[in-house]
Amino acid sequence: MTATRPLTGIRTARGREVLISGAGIAGCALAFWLNRHGYAVTVVEKAGAPRDGGYPIDVRGTALEVVRRMGLLPQLRDAHIDLRRMTFLDGDGGTVASVSPQDVVGSVAGRDIEVRRGDLTGALYGAVRDDVEFLFDDFIDTLDQSGHGVDVTFRGGGRRTFDMVFGADGLHSRTRELLFGSEERFHRYLGYCFAVFTMRNTLGLSREITMWNTPGRAAALYAVGDDDEVHAFLNFARPEPPFGAIRAPQARQDLVSAVFADAGWEVPGMIAAMPDADDLFIDVVSQIRMPRWSRGRVALVGDAAYAPSFLTGQGTSLALVGAYMLAGSLAAGRDAAAGFAAYEDTTRGFVTLNQDQVGAGEAALFPTTAQALERRNTMLRGLGALPSREERPAHSALTLPEFAPLG
Repeated sequence: MTATRPLTGIRTARGREVLISGAGIAGCALAFWLNRHGYAVTVVEKAGAPRDGGYPIDVRGTALEVVRRMGLLPQLRDAHIDLRRMTFLDGDGGTVASVSPQDVVGSVAGRDIEVRRGDLTGALYGAVRDDVEFLFDDFIDTLDQSGHGVDVTFRGGGRRTFDMVFGADGLHSRTRELLFGSEERFHRYLGYCFAVFTMRNTLGLSREITMWNTPGRAAALYAVGDDDEVHAFLNFARPEPPFGAIRAPQARQDLVSAVFADAGWEVPGMIAAMPDADDLFIDVVSQIRMPRWSRGRVALVGDAAYAPSFLTGQGTSLALVGAYMLAGSLAAGRDAAAGFAAYEDTTRGFVTLNQDQVGAGEAALFPTTAQALERRNTMLRGLGALPSREERPAHSALTLPEFAPLG
């Protein structure tokens, strides 16, 4: 197990020590704000180091104010991906339309930020690594709340007691499973499956997205810069979630390969590159909807509590805002019960509004029938854009309160 230790002399809130499971966006953001409010924070992460790479992500609306208050906004603006165009292709590879990416994805040019996931996680980790204890190559094995704190057993063999524990360990959260049971109880399947990975940029793409569609299938190559690699993306509709195949690595790849076996354009090359990718990720498109985000002294944040799916473009923003609201709700000496209740009371409406931006099988970019695909393409040809999500209030629906640091 690899560990990094915080600086000495950190003043804690009433002596409280807390544990966060997961060193991703939600976990590092929560660590930042809890440390700011005077808590002694430990973060456990099953990976051996902070994870870099990953598909580009968006920071929008209220989340922009969160990163501004963290002092990270200038750094993220410098890392902003300036996409020039998004080109749509038909089944034969012919061009349907080429439009502004901002018009399609609903971001606000000059205000919202799109960055490589690794750039955001690196910035968050850099902001907390000197003040927070990190335990890498380990994860929570058991939780016991029968005493005056939370007794934690780690898979690496360690045992410690914390005043509170936070699950920031993603869509398939182990913390949530230990606390509330099987993921299927809270899983809302949205009708699609997807694969993402990086591959060679054989087409010379630069700062652009090219997307091929047939009814119920989409393939995209995403060049965030002038690099030798591009992000490959494969998406397909499926009436029922193929959980059996998704849980088995080879079966996952076989499923994707079978769905795209007769596809045109560059898809055969994408399928051929998929087995060799060291960052291949295949999953169902889904949300997590829970009636409660906490139990006792343990609370969930980000995708572990309320994953909205990539179809909303708001997963990162909900993680950042949720982390800020959770930490702030525990400020001013609130105990776990009162703090967690305040967190849910002030944040749930914002979360639900953003999750409701998409329903099952309703993704405009991925039509499932020939008629829906032609309607989308006609709109692209005639208007140059899909209806923009700029006018929707969800991204900025929550005004951040001011939470004073522990005095």
